[in-house]
Amino acid sequence: MASTSKDIPIPTKQQNVPDDLEPGACTESILNPTDSFEEFASEMSSSLEERISLIAKSSTISEIQSEIGESSKGELRETKSSDNLQSKDESMSASASNSNITEQNGDDAECERDDYLHSPELVNKEKHVFILSTAGKPIYSRYGNEDKLAGLCGVIQALVSVVEEQNQDILRSISTKDCKAIFLVKGPLILVAVSKSNENETQLVLQLTYAFNQIVSVLTLTQLNRIFEQRRNYDLRRLLSGAERLIDHLLIFMEKDPAFLLGAVRCLPLPEKARENITNAITSACNKIRDLVFAILIAGNQLITLVRMKKYTLHPSDIHLLFNLVRSSESFKTAESWTPICLPKFDATGFLHGHVSYISEDCQACLLLLTVQRDAFFPLSQAKHTIAEKLRRSNCLVAINDALNRNKELPTTNPLKHIGIPEIRHFMYKCKSTAQLFTSDPISLDRLQDYRLRHKEGGDIMVKKIEKLSDMDYVRNYRRFCSQIHCSSTPAKLIFRSNSDDTVLAWVTNGFELYVTFDPLMEKDQAIRAVDRLLHWIKREEERIFIMHAPTF
Repeated sequence: MASTSKDIPIPTKQQNVPDDLEPGACTESILNPTDSFEEFASEMSSSLEERISLIAKSSTISEIQSEIGESSKGELRETKSSDNLQSKDESMSASASNSNITEQNGDDAECERDDYLHSPELVNKEKHVFILSTAGKPIYSRYGNEDKLAGLCGVIQALVSVVEEQNQDILRSISTKDCKAIFLVKGPLILVAVSKSNENETQLVLQLTYAFNQIVSVLTLTQLNRIFEQRRNYDLRRLLSGAERLIDHLLIFMEKDPAFLLGAVRCLPLPEKARENITNAITSACNKIRDLVFAILIAGNQLITLVRMKKYTLHPSDIHLLFNLVRSSESFKTAESWTPICLPKFDATGFLHGHVSYISEDCQACLLLLTVQRDAFFPLSQAKHTIAEKLRRSNCLVAINDALNRNKELPTTNPLKHIGIPEIRHFMYKCKSTAQLFTSDPISLDRLQDYRLRHKEGGDIMVKKIEKLSDMDYVRNYRRFCSQIHCSSTPAKLIFRSNSDDTVLAWVTNGFELYVTFDPLMEKDQAIRAVDRLLHWIKREEERIFIMHAPTF
């Protein structure tokens, strides 16, 4: 059935849902609800000069330091933990001119490189990501060995340069019958995604931008620009040693979690009172620490609460980078860590300093206390222990563990039965004003929609093997609907499409985005009634599944 935005009536609101408030909306948001798709559409249409010249915006960190009376305003911009990054950079400067990748000479070496490009390690992949400098130096490859891909990076750099020189334009994409290559020039770096997936150009640009921001989070934009201004041929892998793991995890993370696709943050569903107690524990322990900017408690790639300095919010993409940092670093589980963190959307010019640790050995919640003060480890460590003790006394650690284990307790055959809408297989709901996302749990496809599959010849009942799909599988299915909803030229408001596998309804309003999967034989009127019930259920449960308040220190 073809997509349409005209022949489906809009579900009507019932009296118990206020007309001026969508499910999950609140008067003040903890997150910056910027439309990510609009951002990346703008990124794709920017001029050559805008793409190549990355000018750092005014420093938010300096602004905070000024407000709290900090005297050393510039220290944070150039520091890494114990000044390791700067000293590392300086120690390498003498040998930077010799940092070019050694290439073998002769026909044998050239044949070896050509053979490597056709090896299963590279060919049998759905998607590649390459990062190189504008001088053609390899920096990162999702698969394979960067040294052996030096020739390929040279070709990529040549393609970008030729288009710039001949047309004064940017090379944005190259398409073949079964593959597309998307190019993103960000200051001194060139990022390329080569994909056979069903992702469109905007979605791939989103992923490349996240990969660039991951690099910025390690170095800061100020240092990245300075490095290549001084040494155009610098091998950036020297400073990113160990950060490849973060980029690897991030690229996998983006494919699995629908939050990236929708530019939102998932919150851990918790009883309203438990979330309130958690927030109060953090606020009471931290409200006298003047230079603390954010206190963030996360678990299972979901946000539990965020307490912030007044006037300042975080962009969802910065939260995602924090999620990725925590999930990629096992060391946080065993010790309290003190680490510099650049949040590109908050301030790409400098580091916040983070006290990062799990709240206790028997709870998988991680607490991040982010400050502009570089030597605040001990007061933040004390605050962390105070928070942990308060959460234990109020049974909040038990509530968090129960919420994390909730998926295991759902009925296997129909996890959505508990909300009273068994027709729905899976859904994703984003409240646009707060940039928060709620999705159904990964579910089973063992359904009754085709009774023939459940019977053998002669009428004997056949027990069908239960087959589960993860959020990752549903994200892949929803991608094309997201691209139609967010198409800049002809955006759709409502899409209803059926095939032999499933029926999908995608609906976007000023207040929310909703994507729902049904059985393949679902009819329009039934789907609309189910969506209507779903929206009212989300409204009733909003205090549990969303963060409805924006607490400050």
